[in-house]
Amino acid sequence: MATLLLALTILSLVVAGIEAGESVTITLLDSAVAKGAVCLDGTPPAYAYSPGFGDGVDNWHVFLEGGGWCLDVDDCLDRTKYRTGSSAKLMSEVQNGVISFGGMLDANSTLNPNFYNWHVVIIFYCDGSSFMSDVEAVDPKHNLTYRGARIYDAMMDELLRIGMGNAKNALLSGSSAGGLSTILHCDKFQSLFHNTTKVKCVSDSGFFIHGEHFIGADWRESSFSRVVSTHGLTNMLPTSCTSKFSPTLCLFPENLVPDIQTPLFLIESAFDLYQIGSNLYSPGDRSPRWVSCLQNLMFCNSTEIEIMKDFRFTFINTLKNTIANSSSRRGYYVHSCWRHTHILSPRGSICSLFVGHGLADKNIAEAVGDWYFDRSEFQEMDMVNNLPLNCTGDDQPTLLKKCMDYYIQHQMP
Repeated sequence: MATLLLALTILSLVVAGIEAGESVTITLLDSAVAKGAVCLDGTPPAYAYSPGFGDGVDNWHVFLEGGGWCLDVDDCLDRTKYRTGSSAKLMSEVQNGVISFGGMLDANSTLNPNFYNWHVVIIFYCDGSSFMSDVEAVDPKHNLTYRGARIYDAMMDELLRIGMGNAKNALLSGSSAGGLSTILHCDKFQSLFHNTTKVKCVSDSGFFIHGEHFIGADWRESSFSRVVSTHGLTNMLPTSCTSKFSPTLCLFPENLVPDIQTPLFLIESAFDLYQIGSNLYSPGDRSPRWVSCLQNLMFCNSTEIEIMKDFRFTFINTLKNTIANSSSRRGYYVHSCWRHTHILSPRGSICSLFVGHGLADKNIAEAVGDWYFDRSEFQEMDMVNNLPLNCTGDDQPTLLKKCMDYYIQHQMP
C-alpha cells in the first residue's frame, strides 16, 4: 500500500503540474474489452487523442502514462480504487472527461516548437505492469485481470486504424513506469511503421537502476521479482535480455538498453526524487528521520546528503556503463535537480522542460528536438558536481536547499 501511495503522490503531482493547454477528451476503448485488453478491474482502457494539423499531419507522438507498479494481489486490488487500476476511477477523477495537454504534448508553437502540431496521444496506465502483462486467467477471488500487454496492443491497433501507420515521423515516449514501458516497447513500436518512417523513443525518468552494490539492492530486486511473479512476466520480457539474465533483472533498463535497436533518448535526474525516496529502503525501513528529509530537503543531515550523493554516483556510473555498451544513436540529458519526470512539466518549474539554459546551453525540450530531427547529437550529463551546481565541501543540513536556491537563481531565470 505504501508503494501505491507514493506512486499516486508522484502521479498526482505530475498531473496537477500540467499547465493548461488544449482541452482533449478522454476516450474509453470499448472495443478492447472483446480482446481481453482491460484494466486491473476489468474496465476498458482509455486514451486521449489530439489530431495533428498543418505540416504536422503526418507525425505522431504517443505518450505512455506512468504510476508505479503493483507488487502483489493486495497491492493490485488497492490500485483498482484509483485511476492507476480502473478507467472508471479515471473518468470520475477527471472533470468532464477532459484533460489538458502540456509540456512536450502542448499544441502551442511557442512552448513546444518541435512537436506542437503533431498527432498526440496519451495512453492511460491502469495495469500496474508497465503495459507488459498478459495473463489469460482472471483472479477468481478478487476478479483482477493482468492484461497490460493486451492494452498496449489494442491501443496500437486503434491508432493504426485512425492513420498512425502512414506517419512520416513517430515518437514513443513515457514517464516513470511509462518511461520503463517505453524502453520495453521501443523496438516493437518501431516495427509498426514503414522503413521510411523516422521512429524514435524518449524515456523520461524510466531508468530505474539495480545498483547491485548500493543501499537497497535486495529491496529493488525483490520488488521487481514480485512484479514479474504477480503479472506473469517471465515469458513477456525481451528474449535478448532473458537469454542472459533472470526475468527480474530484465526489468532494470541497464540490462535492456544495450539491445534496443531503435534510437532512444533518456531524460533523467541523477537525484531522482522517486528512486531516492522509494527504491533505497522498503516502506518498513524508512525512518521518520529519512521521511522528513525527503519531504523537506532542509531537514536532511550530512548522513542523508551522503546517501543522496552516493546514489548519484551509482546512477551516473550505471548509466555510463550502459551507454558505453549501446548504440551511438542514444541521446541523454542527465541533470542534478531533485525531480522525477519532465515531459509534462509546466513552464517555470525547477528543471522544467522549456525554461533556463541547462546542459550545453540547451533545455530539455531543445535537446530532445535537436536529437530527434538529427540537427545534432545530444549526450550530456552533469559530471561536474555531486550536488546541484558547485556546492561540495559543506556538510551542513541546509546544504542541498542552499544549492537548489542558487541553482534556481542562476540557472533557471
